[in-house]
Amino acid sequence: MVSIFDLWLPIILSGVFVFIVSSIIHMFLGYHASDYGKLPKEDEVMDALRRFDIPPGDYCMPCSGSSKDMSSPEFVEKMKKGPVAFMTFMPSGELTMSSSLIMWFFYTIVVSIFAAYIGSRALGANANYLDVFRFVGTSAFMCYAMSLIQNSIWFKRKWSATFKSMFDGLIYGLVTAGTFGWLWPSM
Repeated sequence: MVSIFDLWLPIILSGVFVFIVSSIIHMFLGYHASDYGKLPKEDEVMDALRRFDIPPGDYCMPCSGSSKDMSSPEFVEKMKKGPVAFMTFMPSGELTMSSSLIMWFFYTIVVSIFAAYIGSRALGANANYLDVFRFVGTSAFMCYAMSLIQNSIWFKRKWSATFKSMFDGLIYGLVTAGTFGWLWPSM
């Protein structure tokens, strides 16, 4: 068994490498451009919503408030009449990426810590590269990708967008696995 503290270098470097790869994917490859469509009559919808001064947060409409209320005739009629939506409202103003990028980087480190933990419990020092790759890569892939499916199941996110993000997660898992396989301790 390897101490997780012995894995500090692959933890940090895999986070850095995933951050770089994700930047390349999102800034240069462009296959996520179709994940979100433009709302018909966007300006009119924005003008209509602006007057409500909706605070940042997640909302659904219609919102029943409880599972019991979901069967009420009023709620059923609202669902039939539509529109039905899950919405996230962000603060108005200039779009800045810095806080999101910082949080994303810390997230990559957290994923690497969990992958390191699983690998360190399963493998000893001098472990075979492919064994490290398999344990750490599978763990990282699960962190980056598997929970995305529930967004398509429950919130009707486009399956194509989910599968593209899961593909990204596979790439991130492979990068993490390769980094750990390369830097796995030999004692």
